[in-house]
Amino acid sequence: MAFNDDSFIREVNEELRSDHARNVWRRFGGYVVGAAVLLVLATAGYRGYEYWQDHRSSGAGDKFLAALKLADEKKTDEALAALAQLEKDGHGAYPVLARMRAATLQAEKGDTAAAVAAFTEIGKDTAIPAAVREAARLRAGWLLVDNGTYEQVSAEVEEMAVPQNALRHSAREALGLAAYKAGDAVKARQWFQQIVDDPQAPRNVANRAQMMLDIITASGKAPVAQG
Repeated sequence: MAFNDDSFIREVNEELRSDHARNVWRRFGGYVVGAAVLLVLATAGYRGYEYWQDHRSSGAGDKFLAALKLADEKKTDEALAALAQLEKDGHGAYPVLARMRAATLQAEKGDTAAAVAAFTEIGKDTAIPAAVREAARLRAGWLLVDNGTYEQVSAEVEEMAVPQNALRHSAREALGLAAYKAGDAVKARQWFQQIVDDPQAPRNVANRAQMMLDIITASGKAPVAQG
């Protein structure tokens, strides 16, 4: 009986492929099933971990809000205790937020030394994001404007008073005020002038800097440099 060569060859190839597939499955099917099971378990575990993380963060967030409520109610000592506990057993970003808020409460309470120490400690903690560390150092510097020396303010904020730093305007203002308070009108003028000359300085900061420049000029303690 005649037969079509092309049809016969296709049938043989299909049979060979099918037979090859059966052989491969017999050899490796157990591994494939095992890998699939592991994939399912890993996915389920990851989803479970995400839920656990979200649940912990939600609980820490509730505790943080409760501490803020105590602070708003002027229950400062209770708020500080709640924040200290959250710093120990909180999750996610809340321990850092608790440290920052506790330092602010200490300043509001009038314990400036404790507040400065707390902000300075946060500023030196390399486990904390750089932006938060810089914000903490800036807070310490501003507290020191009224309660410390120019050198102490400089130690906290001068590294931020550079063109590429987003906090440079506030850092320069703190340095200018600290220098003026220390009686160094020349150095104060330099810092305030940097603010006025910076086109990206916020209007309110630039206006305050210009006002201080006018005061310094009127005092005659730091004559304007002649170009």
